[in-house]
Order: sequence, then C-alpha cells, then structure tokens
Amino acid sequence: MTGADWRHEAEELRRLAPRHVLFLCVANSARSQMAEGIARSLAPARVTVSSAGSQPSRVNPLAVRALAEIGLDIAGHRSKSVEAIPPDTVDAVVTLCAEEVCPAFLGKAHRVHWGLPDPAGAGGPEEDRLQAFRDVRDELRRRLAVVFGR
Repeated sequence: MTGADWRHEAEELRRLAPRHVLFLCVANSARSQMAEGIARSLAPARVTVSSAGSQPSRVNPLAVRALAEIGLDIAGHRSKSVEAIPPDTVDAVVTLCAEEVCPAFLGKAHRVHWGLPDPAGAGGPEEDRLQAFRDVRDELRRRLAVVFGR
C-alpha cells in the first residue's frame, strides 16, 4: 500500500470519528492485537477499541514484548473470534491481513484495509523475529497517530 493510500484512509477514519473501531486479522494474535493496544493508547476515552480474528489462537508473546518496549501492556489480552463482536456496535473495521484471506465482517461499519505482513510468519533467530514485530508495531503507530490526531 502506498503512503498516500493508507494516509487517505486514516484521515477518512479520523473524519468519521467512530465510536467503536475493530481490528481484524486471521489469528488475532499479532497485528490486530498490537493495533488494539496502540489504538487504545491514542484514542479518546469515548472510543471503544477491539480486535478479533476468523481463527483465533493466542496472543503472540513477541507482540506482547514489542508493545512493552513502548510502554504498552497487552499481556492481559486474549485472542477473540470475530463472531464474538456484535456487528451493530462497530462503526469502523480495519483489516490487517496481507498474505492470507481476511475475516469477513457482516456489519454495516466503514471498512479500511491496511495489508501488513504477519510478523508471526518471520523466521530466523528470535531477535530477527522480534524485529518483524517492531516493524509492524511502528507502522501501526504511524497510521493510528493520523487516525487519532496524535
């Protein structure tokens, strides 16, 4: 996705001022969990932020570590199914899948797609894998700062 594409979508989300933002990916273990944690730290108190996946698993420990490095604690998060989210409560959905098929969301929410690589798929030594999580974390921070004007 080019810089202009995501920026336009982020600015559109900001204009919409959603009351509930949902981040989706397949396992709800890395990208969507990090997006939820970062968005909660940036969003106004009136905004509900959640995440879910089509095949929930567990929160990846490297996602927890990557956010802890910037002072955010998602250790208490759990992986959730998209079916657990009442569609009529969601105003905006951000899908984060890149290599895989993103979960469908049946509500009438405004949809944005930010295809980011799944850091859980990174190989190599732990430090290299952690760097993949940091890269996605930093990109999410950059985009969500535009959404929430921070």
